Amino acid sequence: MKLFNSSSFVKLSIMASKPQQLRPLAGTSRAKRERTITSNSSVSESAESNPMKDAFAKYANYLNDLNDKRERVVKASRDVTMNSKKVIFQVHRIGKQNKDEVLEKAEKDLAVVRDQYVSRLAKELQGTDFWRLRQAYSPGVQEYIEAVTLFNFCKAGTLLDLDGVNAALRPLSNPSMEPLQINIIDYVLGLADLTGELMRLAIGRISDGEVDFAKKICTFVREIYRELTLLAPVMYDSSDMKTKMDTMLQSLMKIEKACFSVHVRGSEYIPPLGSADARFPLLGEDDIER
Repeated sequence: MKLFNSSSFVKLSIMASKPQQLRPLAGTSRAKRERTITSNSSVSESAESNPMKDAFAKYANYLNDLNDKRERVVKASRDVTMNSKKVIFQVHRIGKQNKDEVLEKAEKDLAVVRDQYVSRLAKELQGTDFWRLRQAYSPGVQEYIEAVTLFNFCKAGTLLDLDGVNAALRPLSNPSMEPLQINIIDYVLGLADLTGELMRLAIGRISDGEVDFAKKICTFVREIYRELTLLAPVMYDSSDMKTKMDTMLQSLMKIEKACFSVHVRGSEYIPPLGSADARFPLLGEDDIER
């Protein structure tokens, strides 16, 4: 015997699929339950929420200050980069006749970069965690390393080490706070860029007939490349350094090719008749008259 017919079964299925709400009886109303908080719970809740709120506010202020400082550091780094490039362009004007004049002018420009622009960068970074803002100031520091080492090579013929660079920067910071010191990573990356400027300088000196100076540059760049080849695999910025090492090798090959070409052409060179070249005494005027 069937308990339900087909129509009643359909109605029950529809009712089961839809949640039913009970309607209040006539004359009654559903009163909302009031939420009450005791005095003890309010005190404990406020005591727990205030420290978290203060901590969040302090952290938000810290992030805002850090972003503002990063903006100032980026601006100072750009100024260091721009004015360091001016020193590099000044050094490239060096020649046999104006060497002392060019180096004197470059030294003054380098002092301006250090005392005005690097000093501003040092004041922003002193007493802080340098690594948090390293990506902001690293390009300017690398360009400064490139300028100061290029100038030192043209003046003294040697490489200015990291201790010498940092010694010149210590007076720029407040002695009572931790001074800005350039790290080894930025110094090595700056040296990698230096080889490109030395390549341009060597090509320019060869065109002016200063072959010996170009050979000196070639030896200097070869030594830098050999030393950095041992250091590059263990550096923190290995990817960036790998790209610069490839560029450095190309610069070294260009210098070697230019010096070799001059050497070969020089060995095949025969001076004109009547010249006073000691290597060809039979071509001299005295020998012809005899």
